[in-house]
Amino acid sequence: MVNRVRDHASGIVTIDTGYQRARLVACYLIQQGDEYAFVDTGTSSCIQSVRKVLAEKDIKPFQIKYIMVTHVHLDHAGAAGVMMQDYPEAQLIVHPRGVRHMVDPARLIAGAAAVYGEVVLKKTFGDILPVDSGRIIEATDEMVLDLNGRQLLFLDTPGHAKHHYCVYDEQGNNFFTGDTFGLSYPEFDVDGRQFIFPTTSPVQFDPVALHESIDRLMSYKPDNMYLAHFGRVQNPHILAEMLHSQIDYFVELAERLDGSENRHEQIRQGLADLLVQGLKEYECKLEGEQIIRLMAMDLELNTQGLESWLDYKKKGQD
Repeated sequence: MVNRVRDHASGIVTIDTGYQRARLVACYLIQQGDEYAFVDTGTSSCIQSVRKVLAEKDIKPFQIKYIMVTHVHLDHAGAAGVMMQDYPEAQLIVHPRGVRHMVDPARLIAGAAAVYGEVVLKKTFGDILPVDSGRIIEATDEMVLDLNGRQLLFLDTPGHAKHHYCVYDEQGNNFFTGDTFGLSYPEFDVDGRQFIFPTTSPVQFDPVALHESIDRLMSYKPDNMYLAHFGRVQNPHILAEMLHSQIDYFVELAERLDGSENRHEQIRQGLADLLVQGLKEYECKLEGEQIIRLMAMDLELNTQGLESWLDYKKKGQD
């Protein structure tokens, strides 16, 4: 049985929200003394996983001071409205570009419905509730938040989305990276080495900005990166090089296949071939079919995002 909760040094807890499958979507709990903060929320359909952890740790609702959403995609911020009801003293920390979507999630819901379909949206994401603007703090670039004496630094990190920030925790030399530092599933680990690849979900993927954001994170020389998908990764300087290469490979593949018949299927298959080959070279023991099954949703979303980027580039050239 997969352990749904993992305690780390420096008062950090990884919570597996249980969205879709085990070890797919994490949120994080940071403890400093008797005060706590969340990084990302998961979806409201999985809120019981979070409530259970707090009950087991005997954490009271009033002890939750901040809920930080790295960006407003629903697997990261979908439960924000529900959690703000659960924790009445908490403030929601949101990128300035994402605030309006938390106050009025109508466009967020419509955008997600366009990607996932309305039936899947309701079934898998649950209720997406608005948040009172008076309880929201805009996370401007280089803003510092004090959690009971623990300094948390917010950095604007576009590339995956324009409304994305990462959180630097100086106390543990950690970053909470949302989707900026890619995806790394434990099933792909080989002898303690971790495999990482980018997420290019629609509709704001920008490879140049993503390269720059990764470099900005690495300028802090962090020891650990806490990824939403999934968990803590170490040796980030090695993984950053892998990410940079993968971004370039993804872009080259998309540009090469742009204009081809069945562009979507061609790009998706190309990404699958590229990542399966990369994992085999990494000595991953999983069969190709197992790899594809684990990253099926990522392959689809990455394909959609690359197509959105290709189309956006064309509009800019018109």
